[in-house]
Amino acid sequence: MRIIKVKERTEILINQLLEVWEDSVKATHLFLSDKEINNIKEYVPQVISGVSHLVIIENENNTPIAFMGIEDKKLEMLFIKNSEIGKGLGKQLLNYGIENYNVNELVVNEQNHNAKGFYEYMGFKTYKRTELDEQGNPYPILYMRLER
Repeated sequence: MRIIKVKERTEILINQLLEVWEDSVKATHLFLSDKEINNIKEYVPQVISGVSHLVIIENENNTPIAFMGIEDKKLEMLFIKNSEIGKGLGKQLLNYGIENYNVNELVVNEQNHNAKGFYEYMGFKTYKRTELDEQGNPYPILYMRLER
Protein backbone atom coordinates (compact mmCIF):
# COMPACT_ATOMS: atom_id res chain seq x y z
CA MET A 1 0.00 0.00 0.00
CA ARG A 2 1.16 3.48 -0.76
CA ILE A 3 0.01 7.05 -0.18
CA ILE A 4 -0.17 9.19 -3.31
CA LYS A 5 -0.84 12.89 -3.76
CA VAL A 6 -3.06 12.98 -6.83
CA LYS A 7 -1.91 15.29 -9.57
CA GLU A 8 -4.26 14.27 -12.39
CA ARG A 9 -7.91 13.54 -11.62
CA THR A 10 -8.98 11.29 -14.44
CA GLU A 11 -12.55 10.10 -14.95
CA ILE A 12 -11.40 6.55 -14.12
CA LEU A 13 -9.89 7.70 -10.80
CA ILE A 14 -12.97 9.76 -9.90
CA ASN A 15 -15.18 6.72 -10.55
CA GLN A 16 -12.91 4.49 -8.44
CA LEU A 17 -13.05 7.01 -5.58
CA LEU A 18 -16.82 7.27 -5.94
CA GLU A 19 -16.99 3.49 -5.41
CA VAL A 20 -14.82 3.81 -2.28
CA TRP A 21 -17.04 6.66 -1.07
CA GLU A 22 -20.27 4.72 -1.58
CA ASP A 23 -18.92 1.54 0.03
CA SER A 24 -17.66 3.54 3.01
CA VAL A 25 -20.84 5.60 3.44
CA LYS A 26 -23.12 2.55 3.29
CA ALA A 27 -21.05 0.96 6.08
CA THR A 28 -20.62 4.01 8.31
CA HIS A 29 -23.54 6.39 7.73
CA LEU A 30 -26.30 4.09 8.90
CA PHE A 31 -28.53 7.09 9.64
CA LEU A 32 -28.85 7.83 5.89
CA SER A 33 -31.41 6.09 3.69
CA ASP A 34 -30.41 4.57 0.34
CA LYS A 35 -32.31 7.41 -1.35
CA GLU A 36 -30.33 10.02 0.59
CA ILE A 37 -27.04 8.28 -0.26
CA ASN A 38 -27.98 8.23 -3.94
CA ASN A 39 -28.89 11.93 -3.84
CA ILE A 40 -25.55 12.82 -2.23
CA LYS A 41 -23.70 10.52 -4.65
CA GLU A 42 -24.72 12.76 -7.55
CA TYR A 43 -22.47 15.63 -6.45
CA VAL A 44 -19.59 13.63 -4.92
CA PRO A 45 -17.57 13.48 -8.19
CA GLN A 46 -17.69 17.29 -8.42
CA VAL A 47 -16.51 17.63 -4.81
CA ILE A 48 -13.66 15.14 -5.36
CA SER A 49 -12.65 16.94 -8.56
CA GLY A 50 -12.74 20.38 -6.95
CA VAL A 51 -10.97 19.87 -3.63
CA SER A 52 -7.54 21.53 -3.52
CA HIS A 53 -5.57 18.52 -2.26
CA LEU A 54 -6.57 14.93 -2.97
CA VAL A 55 -4.57 12.12 -1.38
CA ILE A 56 -5.26 8.42 -1.91
CA ILE A 57 -4.02 5.09 -0.66
CA GLU A 58 -3.68 2.39 -3.28
CA ASN A 59 -3.43 -1.33 -2.61
CA GLU A 60 -0.86 -3.66 -4.17
CA ASN A 61 -2.97 -3.76 -7.37
CA ASN A 62 -2.77 0.05 -7.71
CA THR A 63 -6.47 0.34 -6.87
CA PRO A 64 -7.61 3.15 -4.56
CA ILE A 65 -8.91 1.86 -1.21
CA ALA A 66 -8.96 5.12 0.78
CA PHE A 67 -8.82 8.85 0.13
CA MET A 68 -9.00 12.26 1.73
CA GLY A 69 -9.57 15.77 0.47
CA ILE A 70 -8.12 18.89 2.06
CA GLU A 71 -9.03 22.53 1.56
CA ASP A 72 -6.78 25.09 3.24
CA LYS A 73 -6.07 23.39 6.60
CA LYS A 74 -9.44 21.65 6.80
CA LEU A 75 -10.08 17.96 6.21
CA GLU A 76 -13.05 18.02 3.84
CA MET A 77 -13.43 14.27 3.37
CA LEU A 78 -11.87 10.99 4.44
CA PHE A 79 -13.32 7.71 3.21
CA ILE A 80 -12.04 4.15 3.43
CA LYS A 81 -13.34 1.11 1.60
CA ASN A 82 -15.40 -0.87 4.11
CA SER A 83 -13.24 -4.01 3.87
CA GLU A 84 -10.19 -1.88 4.75
CA ILE A 85 -11.65 -0.06 7.77
CA GLY A 86 -9.79 -0.77 11.00
CA LYS A 87 -6.42 -1.39 9.34
CA GLY A 88 -4.86 1.98 10.17
CA LEU A 89 -5.45 3.66 6.80
CA GLY A 90 -7.42 6.53 8.30
CA LYS A 91 -4.64 7.18 10.78
CA GLN A 92 -2.04 7.11 7.98
CA LEU A 93 -4.03 9.54 5.85
CA LEU A 94 -4.88 11.92 8.67
CA ASN A 95 -1.29 12.00 9.94
CA TYR A 96 -0.14 12.65 6.37
CA GLY A 97 -2.60 15.53 6.15
CA ILE A 98 -1.50 16.97 9.49
CA GLU A 99 2.20 16.70 8.61
CA ASN A 100 2.04 17.84 4.97
CA TYR A 101 -0.95 20.21 4.88
CA ASN A 102 -1.23 21.35 8.52
CA VAL A 103 -4.75 19.91 8.81
CA ASN A 104 -6.23 21.25 12.03
CA GLU A 105 -10.01 21.31 11.45
CA LEU A 106 -12.75 19.00 10.26
CA VAL A 107 -16.49 18.42 10.32
CA VAL A 108 -18.14 15.09 11.15
CA ASN A 109 -21.69 13.81 11.44
CA GLU A 110 -22.45 13.34 15.13
CA GLN A 111 -24.30 10.10 14.27
CA ASN A 112 -21.15 8.61 12.72
CA HIS A 113 -19.92 7.45 16.13
CA ASN A 114 -16.86 5.55 14.88
CA ALA A 115 -15.58 8.55 12.92
CA LYS A 116 -16.22 10.89 15.85
CA GLY A 117 -14.32 8.55 18.17
CA PHE A 118 -11.49 8.18 15.68
CA TYR A 119 -11.06 11.94 15.33
CA GLU A 120 -11.13 12.37 19.10
CA TYR A 121 -8.47 9.64 19.40
CA MET A 122 -6.39 11.56 16.85
CA GLY A 123 -6.51 14.71 19.03
CA PHE A 124 -9.50 16.60 17.63
CA LYS A 125 -11.98 18.24 20.01
CA THR A 126 -15.47 19.52 19.28
CA TYR A 127 -15.77 23.31 19.43
CA LYS A 128 -19.21 23.73 17.83
CA ARG A 129 -22.32 21.66 17.13
CA THR A 130 -25.24 22.31 14.79
CA GLU A 131 -28.58 20.49 14.68
CA LEU A 132 -28.65 20.46 10.87
CA ASP A 133 -26.05 19.44 8.29
CA GLU A 134 -24.81 21.82 5.58
CA GLN A 135 -27.77 20.87 3.34
CA GLY A 136 -30.30 21.65 6.08
CA ASN A 137 -31.06 18.01 6.90
CA PRO A 138 -31.66 16.91 10.51
CA TYR A 139 -28.23 15.34 10.99
CA PRO A 140 -26.22 17.07 13.73
CA ILE A 141 -22.74 18.19 12.72
CA LEU A 142 -19.70 18.48 14.96
CA TYR A 143 -16.99 21.00 14.15
CA MET A 144 -13.65 19.80 15.49
CA ARG A 145 -10.16 21.31 15.88
CA LEU A 146 -6.86 19.61 16.49
CA GLU A 147 -5.63 20.13 20.05
CA ARG A 148 -2.24 18.55 20.55
